[in-house]
Amino acid sequence: MMIRKRFTLILSLTLSALIGFAQQEGRDLSAVTYEEIYDEPYAINKFFLALQPLYGEVFATNVNAGFGMEAQYYYRDLFNVRAHFRKTYTQGFYDMNRDLAAKVSDVDNRLEIFNYYEFGGTYHIKDFEKASKAKMFLFKGGQNGSKWSPEDMRLRNEWAATVPLHVEIPCKVRTIYGLRMGGIFWDSSVDINRTLETQNLNSNVLVNSSGAPIPEGNNLFSNITSRGMYLGGSMTWIRNVAVSFDKYETGVDDLILTVFFDIQYSPYNRLDDIVFTPKDANGVSIIDQRSTYFVSPITTNTFGFRAGIDGKFNRSFSWSYGGEIGYRPGLEGQGFFAMIRIGIPVWGTSFNYKVEAFGK
Repeated sequence: MMIRKRFTLILSLTLSALIGFAQQEGRDLSAVTYEEIYDEPYAINKFFLALQPLYGEVFATNVNAGFGMEAQYYYRDLFNVRAHFRKTYTQGFYDMNRDLAAKVSDVDNRLEIFNYYEFGGTYHIKDFEKASKAKMFLFKGGQNGSKWSPEDMRLRNEWAATVPLHVEIPCKVRTIYGLRMGGIFWDSSVDINRTLETQNLNSNVLVNSSGAPIPEGNNLFSNITSRGMYLGGSMTWIRNVAVSFDKYETGVDDLILTVFFDIQYSPYNRLDDIVFTPKDANGVSIIDQRSTYFVSPITTNTFGFRAGIDGKFNRSFSWSYGGEIGYRPGLEGQGFFAMIRIGIPVWGTSFNYKVEAFGK
């Protein structure tokens, strides 16, 4: 039975490949001609503002998701600056530790919303232009959804069912080697029980001013605040080319793509002490026995790193994407993170509103 299933799968894949090949063989693969409209990788917008309606982050300290905003400004070919922030939408969507604390916490601490702020700049160590190629897909009328006649719909459905044709167009690519530096601030609620387990500790290490340990068997939460900086390098590739084809729709490649790697250093990692009020047998808080328990035995890490990618398009109205992975300074053993974000919409402008005027 297993052999028969495998044979059926292999046969299906083979037939699909043959059908796709046959479709390609039956299509018009003759050469196309084109005319360059522009090819100017230095003529990009100076300022981009992106609304990020959704990001998601798998962070060992606190899994979270929410919204954000990002702004970036390019100053000639010398440098660019960037500001970014993000935070969770609500407790339940999605701030894991804060939501868990609201349900089971036994401490008196006010739990912090996850917030992240970053500001920095990139100095263009080398900013140059060289010859390259742009890969453009070929669309006939209606295949881009701009027209909806019956014939256009037929062409559109025909194109969707096949592998799109593409060409490589000679163009210029602007390449930037950058030196990055900036500051980072973030804060979050923390599951102390999980942190103690990660660091091979137990709650007995958390003592008050009298040296008495916090009672065992409680759900403990706190907050962490981290302030630091990053230093790293980046590479950016910018294409800004458009061509018109003789039998197809106009092709555009205006992607601004950046990859980067940073070392992070956060000398300030503050974990709030725990305020705890014991309860009697009836579950009533014994206010006069409220005490503060010190979290100094929990260790923090001051160094980290990250690698990431950012992409956007040189248009007045577009979208962007980005992602990072690394180890963030903060609680020892809980620094790993992986994050993705989408920016929709992204506004771009060159701040050039001057037009020429001629006398009659």
